[in-house]
Amino acid sequence: MTTASAPLARRLRLGDAVLVGLGSMIGAGIFGVWSPVARTGVDAPLLLVALMLAGAVALANGLSSAQLAAQYPTSGGAYVPARERLGAWPAFLAGWSFVVGKTASCAAMAGIAAAYAVPEGPWRRPLAALIVIAVVAVNLGGVTRTALAARILVVPVLLVLVAVVVVAVANGPGAASGGLVTTDGAGQAVVYVGGILDPATAGEPGPFPLLSAAGLLFFAFAGYARITTLGEEVVDPRRTIPRAVVIALAVVIALYAAVAVALPLALTPFGMLTRDQPLAAAVAPLGAAAPVVVSIAALLACLGALLSLLAGVSRTALAMARTGDLPHPLARVDARRSVPWASELAVGAVVVVLVLTVDLGAVIGVSSFAVLLYYLVANLAALTQSAGDRLVPRAVSALGAIGCLMLALTLPSVSVIGGLVVLAVGAGGRLLAGAVARARRPRA
Repeated sequence: MTTASAPLARRLRLGDAVLVGLGSMIGAGIFGVWSPVARTGVDAPLLLVALMLAGAVALANGLSSAQLAAQYPTSGGAYVPARERLGAWPAFLAGWSFVVGKTASCAAMAGIAAAYAVPEGPWRRPLAALIVIAVVAVNLGGVTRTALAARILVVPVLLVLVAVVVVAVANGPGAASGGLVTTDGAGQAVVYVGGILDPATAGEPGPFPLLSAAGLLFFAFAGYARITTLGEEVVDPRRTIPRAVVIALAVVIALYAAVAVALPLALTPFGMLTRDQPLAAAVAPLGAAAPVVVSIAALLACLGALLSLLAGVSRTALAMARTGDLPHPLARVDARRSVPWASELAVGAVVVVLVLTVDLGAVIGVSSFAVLLYYLVANLAALTQSAGDRLVPRAVSALGAIGCLMLALTLPSVSVIGGLVVLAVGAGGRLLAGAVARARRPRA
């Protein structure tokens, strides 16, 4: 049985919600974000500072989002409360930014999963499309099946990441760098590769590289939004959602901090700069099998993140379709499985087209920009909540809004320009759709 706007059933408990969040955050980011971050010029000590800054902004955003989801326990994350509290246009900005940014992230995640599964060649893109189709099929089985799959995929990935940290620290400085580690006249560690001084160790980066690195690292924490976008399917949302967000974020921040400390030890900043798979390179001294194990873990992490990402994007599309910001047919729900099947299929189809046709190399930055704008709107909506509906002080939401704006504007220029183009396309489409609807109305 299918209905156009039936409510979704509440089936997710605290453990399920935490695992959905972990599955979203422990994805391709932790395996692939380090090289783009190294290219900002931030050095090893400031890398940890950038990570903590990104984590602080993510925590403020997560608490504001959880507060909104507790008052408005429906699908769509910040879209619905933004519409109620700020108006139609801010809500559209939030929803469009989320849907477009995370749809692109889904495509990137599928592409990365295929890259870990097969070598470069003509089969990589078709395999990525098949991965998306398989994940959509799992999600169409219901949200409890999505949570079970996340549980199966997240646990081995966590174990492998802990092992990578232990190996990287135990092997000592530069063990996997491929370069000669020595010291300069001031006693600072530097790396020579092929007789050339590693430029990543020279000079003090200013505040802009630090903020750029933090903006890119924020990409890794954005998965907690999946918990709030599933608010209509969580049992006792006022208690469960805030607890799930805090627990998932605490685990991921601790894990990223451990990797951020261990990787520069094993690879040096130059090794992080030049390797597409730095975590696999960090365990290379153990033998040929160790990088293969890390690659398998990366594949599993990508699949887990893709499961949660597609579920979250489809729920936001459902909420937007209910209000007319997206086509109304996307609001159709399978009442028996309690699945927004129309939006799930539509998002999956767009992702398949993207992985087959588009080069997604710069998607991390554009996705970060779009999602930071989404959370900017979420924090602004949270600032308007009354004292009885607040779970955290208003200052938390204010700091989250300032942090989002600061990180968004200091991302690499290509990310900012790409994000602004995406917003302009969405706004133009909404204006055009409104004009067409008004033209079709019968005149009195």
